[in-house]
Amino acid sequence: MKPDNPPFTLRRGAGPLIVSMPHAGTLVPPELAARLTPAAAILADTDWHLPQVYDFLDDFDATVLVATHSRLVVDLNRPPDGASLYPGQSVTGLVPVDTFRNEPVYAGQPPDADEVAARRRDWWQPYHDALAREIERLKAMHARVTLWDAHSIASVLPRFFEGRLPDLNFGTADAAACDAALIDAVLAPVQAQREYGWVLNGRFKGGYITRRYGAPARGVHAVQLEMTQAIYMDERPPFALQPDRCERLRPLLRACVGAMHAWASAA
Repeated sequence: MKPDNPPFTLRRGAGPLIVSMPHAGTLVPPELAARLTPAAAILADTDWHLPQVYDFLDDFDATVLVATHSRLVVDLNRPPDGASLYPGQSVTGLVPVDTFRNEPVYAGQPPDADEVAARRRDWWQPYHDALAREIERLKAMHARVTLWDAHSIASVLPRFFEGRLPDLNFGTADAAACDAALIDAVLAPVQAQREYGWVLNGRFKGGYITRRYGAPARGVHAVQLEMTQAIYMDERPPFALQPDRCERLRPLLRACVGAMHAWASAA
């Protein structure tokens, strides 16, 4: 099974900000689509509509890397060896075999080791090669580079957490992925508002991308935002974007991303 489309889109900017969207893709190769269960085929675990929600990134001359294929092909925010990022907690794998609701992904046999390796080579590796290249390109131009890893998730998923998840879940790998002054700047607009609940390094502390590329000692600072989909879209099929909710949310996102850009630009 070879990629039927490029594994990502890339918009190169000259500013010190990179935005990664590893779970926004919805493409599934036909030969894989034929193997999916009905529950998996609706792609409910997609980080829906993120490019539209973050439609202001060009204003910051940001570099934007967006996956084209579904996380069911391969999860770009997991380690290449498939090791759990949250030991002792329920997680999905590098090549998921179950959905966030514990439904089987495959109607028949799941991928074997050779197929997993091929997907890692053909989809996972190109995305990470591109991200690493863009970080190094911007490091040559700026004293600081900032990486915003953008995600979204259903607000209620008993498999992963009890009750309803806070609206905005910021992760810095327990402060290892970025300078404390940066996360303070990012959170200032959040702390000044009352509409959206939030948490720092709660259930979601940052996935592989945040942990792998956030390296403050090298001048690379990463923050993950996992936001609940209820604050900008319908969480049931067909997972429609809700423009009124999105318009309410977008100024806060812009303020947070803008704070990240300003902090890096001030170096």
